[in-house]
Amino acid sequence: MDRGKRPSKSIVGGNNKIYMDLKDIIREYTLPFLPAKSLFRFTGVCRDWKMQISTPFFAHNQSNSFHAVSGLFYQIAGEPPSFISLDPKAYGVPDPSLKFLPVPVDIRASCNGLLCCQARTGDKAYYMCNPATKMWKKLPKPDADHGTDPALVVIFEPSLLNFVADYKLVCAFPSTDFDDGYEFEIYSSAEGCWRISREICLGDRKLLPSPGVHVNGIVYWQMKHGVLVAFDLARERSQLIYGMKGALCVMQGKLCSVSMHGWTVTVNVLSNVYSNTMEMHSKARTWVQKRLINLDPSALGAGSCKQPSVVFADSDTVVIHDGTTIFSYDMKSKETSALGSAVGTRLIAYVNNLVHV
Repeated sequence: MDRGKRPSKSIVGGNNKIYMDLKDIIREYTLPFLPAKSLFRFTGVCRDWKMQISTPFFAHNQSNSFHAVSGLFYQIAGEPPSFISLDPKAYGVPDPSLKFLPVPVDIRASCNGLLCCQARTGDKAYYMCNPATKMWKKLPKPDADHGTDPALVVIFEPSLLNFVADYKLVCAFPSTDFDDGYEFEIYSSAEGCWRISREICLGDRKLLPSPGVHVNGIVYWQMKHGVLVAFDLARERSQLIYGMKGALCVMQGKLCSVSMHGWTVTVNVLSNVYSNTMEMHSKARTWVQKRLINLDPSALGAGSCKQPSVVFADSDTVVIHDGTTIFSYDMKSKETSALGSAVGTRLIAYVNNLVHV
């Protein structure tokens, strides 16, 4: 009878093996999908987890696994940057003002954990950094004059086969040879230098001071009156695209424009970049409506005197700014939340990962 009530040594040993296997599964297959802030907190769980999270291999694996936008850096002219989190418990950076950099900076662009900043004084050098780890690198001086508000786009696609962050920085700058033209200068981290493309994009509109985006090898910048500049990195050819409204974003691997009128958000996807060359009465359209989102006015503070606008969107979240407060709309739960106050004119989305610079 007693033997029937007591677990045998083999059963205890088996249970212990199951427990160890589960612990290993969590460590190997769950931790890499968590954001940097949560991982830093989990280093206090046990010595094994701390050692695992601290290795370069884990940082490489996590930067390939975690891609969710975690919040936005914003900045008022002349003041240090700040960070507003989509989920303060999960996402965050240790020094939102970026004082770990050697000089005061202005934020310029971001992609998959890398944040590009520019020194305010002196040679106004560019710095590439990861605010989560406080790692940074000063980039060489460009050959061209990028102007006082450079139109920069960071291109970084993490790869399991590349342990070093291989990224590009592309700048569209006013041509010195053509009054209404823009040229393109490209920095490659693999080559460690800048190169000016031979391509010149001619147009009678100016670029807007808003972040560009990169989709499937093509970089896009917004111009005035709903026009886009598109630059193909592989072919190094450019073209103008018309009919764009709102903010540029990427959803499910496609370029979209997201605009807001009243309390309705409209998502349009780029469908045909050659529609302006089609024959008359053609049904081809440059932009096709993909989705309509009706928001709750009370959740957005309907008493605001300024029409809210979309500042960022992806397949999971729409971020809205009414001039003083930032709101987020969850695509899945359809809930709207106030994230906090932000009066900065420049807002840049950031991914909270451990990528090495």
